Amino acid sequence: MKVPDSRITAFSRYTLAFNDGFEAPVLDTSRWLPDYLPQWSSRAATEARYTLTGDSLILHILDDQQPWSPEFNGNVRVSSLQTGVFSGPIGTKLGQHRFTPDCIVREAQEPVRLYTPLYGYFELRAKCRIAPHNVAALWMIGFEDVPERSGEICIFELKGGNVGAHQATIGYGIHPFGDPALVDEFYEEAFALDVTEFNTYAAEWTPTAVHFFINGAHVRTIDQSPAYTMQFMLNLYDLENVPSAGSEFVVDYVAGYEPMGR
Repeated sequence: MKVPDSRITAFSRYTLAFNDGFEAPVLDTSRWLPDYLPQWSSRAATEARYTLTGDSLILHILDDQQPWSPEFNGNVRVSSLQTGVFSGPIGTKLGQHRFTPDCIVREAQEPVRLYTPLYGYFELRAKCRIAPHNVAALWMIGFEDVPERSGEICIFELKGGNVGAHQATIGYGIHPFGDPALVDEFYEEAFALDVTEFNTYAAEWTPTAVHFFINGAHVRTIDQSPAYTMQFMLNLYDLENVPSAGSEFVVDYVAGYEPMGR
């Protein structure tokens, strides 16, 4: 079993609750749903394209892949895994990550909570070979069974146009969406790293703050915190509906530690 980087924080306070090194020949559907926000489209239209190598997960955008929600998100194509899903009935506006006011439920989803922690330490080890029209990311979003439980912790976001020869601009931070208790605090900063090789990106989420790390180094603390359970969203986007066959988001592991006694 792959073990996350235990140097970063005091793991005596935490217990390992989620750890997927993608070493099985098939996706572990007790951990991941292979669809992207299907309530705003359908499971069939949002199915992820991916390869399991026996040692990693590779998210792709393939040439025959169609935009996931032309009605609400235009030409954007995406391959994504998530650890929960929730929506209201067809025709309502109740659903996770309502990224535009126009979103209306097109396919109702039964609630599924595969992994929806409240506080902890969460880590991704990954590398990216992506084009300027691609975005690779790991976020946590509120389960959003109540619309105000809709904040986002972005652990890692990489836009393909922000990749240089010896550095890359990495996005991370908090977006409130519909949570009135949060304010937008999102950062894009240049770091001296090669994103085509494996790096770790992590966040420690506490009741009062979120601490962000890259390759074991603390990069920032944000002094606000969502106060409800959240789920993982692991995704690769093509924003322009252009050929993306060579683009890959290669994930070595995703892990989650939760506070002892929770």
